[in-house]
Amino acid sequence: MNLNKLRDKAYQCAVAHGWHEENLSDEHFLCLVISELMEAVEADRKGKHAKVAMFKEWQGNSIPLTEETRISRFVEEFEAFIKGTVEEELSDACIRLLDLAGLRGISLASVPFPFHHRKEYKEERSKLTFTEWVYDVIRPIVRYNKDNYPIGYLFIGVLQELFCKAEIMGFDLLWHIEQKMKYNELRPYKHGDKSY
Repeated sequence: MNLNKLRDKAYQCAVAHGWHEENLSDEHFLCLVISELMEAVEADRKGKHAKVAMFKEWQGNSIPLTEETRISRFVEEFEAFIKGTVEEELSDACIRLLDLAGLRGISLASVPFPFHHRKEYKEERSKLTFTEWVYDVIRPIVRYNKDNYPIGYLFIGVLQELFCKAEIMGFDLLWHIEQKMKYNELRPYKHGDKSY
């Protein structure tokens, strides 16, 4: 899957759920990216990590299920084994960036994906604690100024960091993004009770 396909899927889901009914600033959406990163910090503080094997176990079940039961089961299992974890919050940060790229019509087609990180770079990044790493990722988001460079560069840099961290931590961020997108598609309009 290329980044533009992920971008389009994230954006279309956000539109369908009412997240783009108002004309909001880049800063608004970038703040929401930061909020997801801070939720990842909270999950890390609590030691909350996805239980992927347990989540996948039900998918391998050969018992035939109705579509309604399959959807209900997916939601239950996602909430039990993935929701509120570091992996989910980092995937949310990616989805927020991809959604904003879709909203602003920014092509990510020229970005080589999957990302390949140099061994030396991963070693350097792995020396940071999780909180230090999040702080380091947030700094360019907070300092972003559209007069200095295009926002697409910011998206690429932050996405690369998120995928690098997932490699360091040993989990498949793309898989988590795909599962969270499926979950988001099944949620009610504006997730039931959120204003933004």
